[in-house]
Amino acid sequence: MKVGVLFGGKSGEHEVSLASARTVIAALEQAGYQTVPIGISPEGRWLTSGNPMARLTSGESHANGVYDESNPSHALTPFVPMEERLPTVDLIFPVLHGPFGEDGTVQGLLEMAGLPYVGDGVLASAAGMDKITSKMLFGAAGIPQVAYRPLNRHQWQKHREEHLDEIETAFVYPLFVKPANLGSSVGISKVRNRRQLAEAVDLACAYDRRVLVEMGVEKAREIEVSVLGNNEPIASIPGEIVPGNEFYDYDAKYSDGRSQLLIPALLQPAQVDAVRDLAVRAFRALDCAGLARVDFLLAGDGTLYLSELNTMPGFTRHSMYPKLWEASGVPLPELVRRLVELALERHADRRRNRISRTLI
Repeated sequence: MKVGVLFGGKSGEHEVSLASARTVIAALEQAGYQTVPIGISPEGRWLTSGNPMARLTSGESHANGVYDESNPSHALTPFVPMEERLPTVDLIFPVLHGPFGEDGTVQGLLEMAGLPYVGDGVLASAAGMDKITSKMLFGAAGIPQVAYRPLNRHQWQKHREEHLDEIETAFVYPLFVKPANLGSSVGISKVRNRRQLAEAVDLACAYDRRVLVEMGVEKAREIEVSVLGNNEPIASIPGEIVPGNEFYDYDAKYSDGRSQLLIPALLQPAQVDAVRDLAVRAFRALDCAGLARVDFLLAGDGTLYLSELNTMPGFTRHSMYPKLWEASGVPLPELVRRLVELALERHADRRRNRISRTLI
């Protein structure tokens, strides 16, 4: 089977995607699959010829791609030089993080093309990427979360002081401010006063038109669970992250190497059961498929709060998702094999849907 591995992308998590893709490609090949690398440059050009990974790593992105978004006249029509034609593949493994990859856009393209692909569908990807929308769905499912408030960039820029007053009336510091649609902790700030709050919202607004302000949970422990499956998802053993910085920001995840991953997390048996159950409930609340990593905050009084669900978690050497499954008895080659099988299962299930009113 030929598995097209899609990586790079236009988001701020481009470099993380490259690192994840290297791990996934090696695991797929170890599992016996033939891999076909497909890169997407930061400008949105699709690269298939030569060595796409090397081309993106070296910064080469000037070649014409499958969709050349730098040229508006070709933005919605295929512009495919012979050397960049997409090769024939049986399935796509989209190792893309953040907007234009993890948010349902690429998933919609693959649905229209009729290609099986690993991971969540359009709805779950879009809802999971948007922290505000996902929180609304988790709330409807009765899953505990910290108090939060959404902000709109336009309204924030028009009524800054009024919004600051309302937030300070409703919440107490510390607070976390996040872009609604971004991952890897890009654009996230922890704030302890009004000046920091205003600066943090300005920063988050640089990344997205919608912003999330959340109550902080002091001295909270960060617990993560990996979920795998389609209609009958299963949860891994929980792990715990002890951030090297004040919270688990981008540098703590990928750069400084001071954060600790505790696998398994030091929890009571009842807490393990509770966090695994909530992870599966969150997975089902978004109608996820294939995989997700579900993150929690454990308060000092033992209360669990769902923090977020990541529909395409990292697969780098630092990443919790594959590490948790390895500790649960599923090594990385077996994990990617299961993900491929789940993708084919989901694709076959979708093909059972009627697309016309004609009875056959």
